[in-house]
Amino acid sequence: MAVENWVAKEVAELTEFRRDLHMNPELLYDVTRTAQKVAEALRAAGVDEVHEGVGQTGVVGVIRGQGTGSGRMIGLRADMDALPIIEETGAPYASQTPGKMHACGHDGHTTMLLGAARHLAESRAFDGTVIVIFQPAEEGGAGARAMIEDGLFTRWPCDEVYAMHNRPNLPVGQFTINSGPIMGSVDELKITISGRGGHAARPEQTIDPLPIAGALLQAVQTLTSRNMDPIDSAVVSLCTIQAGNAFNVIPQDLTMTGTVRTLREEVRDMIEMRLETMVGNIAAAYGAVGTLEYTRHYPVTVNHERETELAAMAAQEVAGIENVHLDMPQTLGGEDFSFMLNEVPGAMINVGNGPSAGLHHPRYDFNDEVIAWGSSYWTTLVRQRLPLT
Repeated sequence: MAVENWVAKEVAELTEFRRDLHMNPELLYDVTRTAQKVAEALRAAGVDEVHEGVGQTGVVGVIRGQGTGSGRMIGLRADMDALPIIEETGAPYASQTPGKMHACGHDGHTTMLLGAARHLAESRAFDGTVIVIFQPAEEGGAGARAMIEDGLFTRWPCDEVYAMHNRPNLPVGQFTINSGPIMGSVDELKITISGRGGHAARPEQTIDPLPIAGALLQAVQTLTSRNMDPIDSAVVSLCTIQAGNAFNVIPQDLTMTGTVRTLREEVRDMIEMRLETMVGNIAAAYGAVGTLEYTRHYPVTVNHERETELAAMAAQEVAGIENVHLDMPQTLGGEDFSFMLNEVPGAMINVGNGPSAGLHHPRYDFNDEVIAWGSSYWTTLVRQRLPLT
């Protein structure tokens, strides 16, 4: 165990900060209060520069080390937004905003990086520049992309970028990571079938979209079972069907919506192409018109091999080799840190949250015992990646 003395002294204050964020959750880009609190804390810590409004409501802090010879710059990223969920934790610091809660631990992620920023600004025990990135709108708003489009990596050209996420039911004091694809792409689809409505007693005068939907539901199941290598992973889920509003009327139109998640961009391309063909041709076979709206949200999250090894080395110094697992299982959940990894080499590591409800669950809560481990990881990573000579 190598939780550092500086963070042990600050855990109580950092815990208070985290619980304040938890009581005041904000969604997507509407994280004005959270961003303001972060910016104030960075200024109070004495970071060299604080930039607000990056990617609408993102905050970037710039910390320069004692040494300037390396010329290197690394980015550390945390997300700030909450979820539209009614909290059921019963905690004394539970959400004070009905229908919103920090159900993914972003309050903890923000706090851990802020703790590290305080220490880095005080010690300056590194050679180069550290960029601390506090990002809005991870939960479906592509805040990482917004910050990139607003010049994140042109204004601060990082050589490497890293992120950390908590992992429920991984013991506190343990880390897990893997290289390559670790989280899935996230896409949204909407299928519209346009037929011909009419009286339920005269179906021969109609083009009923419901049997077409049934055929499509069956056909879509073959996308993963008969169109891709069984070794690959993908999920295609049609989750809603809407058609008609009367028991004796065959509807004119029908819509279905769903999601597609893959671990390889080539599989993603194939599924979109095959869906387009299926929707159009199956509808046409029944005399109807089928259209597909396919919206790409987050790309596959791919940890770079070298940076994964470097992140693991930092975690091993903090937690010990036996507490850092290099076989983190893949998941088809999405993560918009993927946009940053597509621009700059880097990696995301998971830190144990201990016994816990799952992410996005109304009884989930970030474990404050993790703050010391996460903040120590960040500062250790900086010292290793930007060593003073």
